[in-house]
Amino acid sequence: MQTPRFRPHLLALAVAVSLGSVYLPAQAMTSDQASALAESAWKHKDAAALAQLQAAAQGGDANAQYNLGVMYDLGRGVPQDEAQAAYWYRKAADQGNADAQFGLGVMYEFGQQDDAQALYWYRKAAKQGDAGAQYFLGTMYEDGQGVPHDDAQALYWYRKAAEQGDAAAQYLLGNMYYSGRDVPQDYAQAAYWFRKAAEQGDADAQFNLGLMYDNGRGVPQDEAQAAYWYRKAAEQGNALAQNNLGAMYENGHGVPQDYAQAISWYRKAADQGEADAQYNLGKMYDFGQGVPQDYAQALSWYRKAAEQGEADAQTRLGFMYEHGQGVPQDYAQALSWYRKAAEQGEADAQTRLGFMYEHGQGVPQDYAQAISWYRKAADQGEADAQYNLGKMYDFGQGVPQDYAQALSWYRKAAEQGVADAQNNLGYMYDNGRGVPQDYVIAYALYNLSATGDPSSDNPATNNRSKLAATMTPQQIAAGQELTRRMIKVGVLEAIDSWR
Repeated sequence: MQTPRFRPHLLALAVAVSLGSVYLPAQAMTSDQASALAESAWKHKDAAALAQLQAAAQGGDANAQYNLGVMYDLGRGVPQDEAQAAYWYRKAADQGNADAQFGLGVMYEFGQQDDAQALYWYRKAAKQGDAGAQYFLGTMYEDGQGVPHDDAQALYWYRKAAEQGDAAAQYLLGNMYYSGRDVPQDYAQAAYWFRKAAEQGDADAQFNLGLMYDNGRGVPQDEAQAAYWYRKAAEQGNALAQNNLGAMYENGHGVPQDYAQAISWYRKAADQGEADAQYNLGKMYDFGQGVPQDYAQALSWYRKAAEQGEADAQTRLGFMYEHGQGVPQDYAQALSWYRKAAEQGEADAQTRLGFMYEHGQGVPQDYAQAISWYRKAADQGEADAQYNLGKMYDFGQGVPQDYAQALSWYRKAAEQGVADAQNNLGYMYDNGRGVPQDYVIAYALYNLSATGDPSSDNPATNNRSKLAATMTPQQIAAGQELTRRMIKVGVLEAIDSWR
């Protein structure tokens, strides 16, 4: 919240004091003269200056009344006294002093909580060009506080204040252009106003400008500029900027990769309760990036984020319970956390939840539920879910056996590099299931799967050997050539253009 501030333009005032009597200038005080007296009274405990200011205020000088109101409002040079502050603000406000009208509006909005009176005085000051009043009047229209919600009026008053250099108004005007509220969405205008506020040190604007550089919205994408503005905001304690700066250090975007710096910034944001940062910090401990691997620390940070509803953290927490990492294995807890994330649309959690239903882990085995969750994840492009859904159709688990559906889902997963899907798709071509039998394509898919996963657990190696025993050298050579093409252009384009 902005509060009225002294305007300390120090002037050489001729203050004549004799035996405690104060002699006032014949003419009304200027704003600068009144401010200088007020500053001298509270900074230097100048009793003569205070007496002169009081006498001028009692004599009806509006600038003196306003400055005396500020002193009582903030307890500077006099005991803090809101009633006296309001009294002197009103005296000055009734004479048309815009600063006092604004100060009185602030007292009504945040002290006496009288929105109608706050609006009345803000409007008077705003019409005289007071930027603070224009800003607060805009917020009341935006929030529908004391007036019907009106984005057009909010925009009008924010612009008035922003054009006078009010950083808070510039930031909110940028937000309106960014979101397209009552103005056409315009990222360039958003960036323009965010920059104005950011250059004045507004941390939220600095973060938003960094985000625009990060995503290339309204400005050319520039990770170095994104990191620059994130750092500006982060150093002021902006938790979102601290998290994003941490991510840039983690991934080496705009700055050299530095896990120690990533952890430092994640921790600053996480300690403020920023859920994404808590998840990211947990991830660093989970995978031992920049710190020794520590499942207990990972679990602690994941839990903090998960309890705030962060879906990725809920998924990782579920995984740790499923596999007993840092906690005793507990399928019920795993299921609970997977479900929370899955219901938010998190595809990995949907896949894991489907797997638990398929295999009866923590719940009775239920193929219908497994298929439901696999499909939700598969429709989002989650490769393991696509493979698992293809397998359910391939073997008729929970659905009628359907080789066409199996083929469709295996193709999607194989394209994304799932070795098991490549093997199973190869098996369908090997045996003519849902497709015409084709040994060359089958061999190429087995070969690709075995290359991607050379472990002894991968059946593709054995399948390739069995198939090769039935093929001619020319077919094997063709299969090897097709494998190279799959690696170069992708599985689906290579298969579809083969014949």
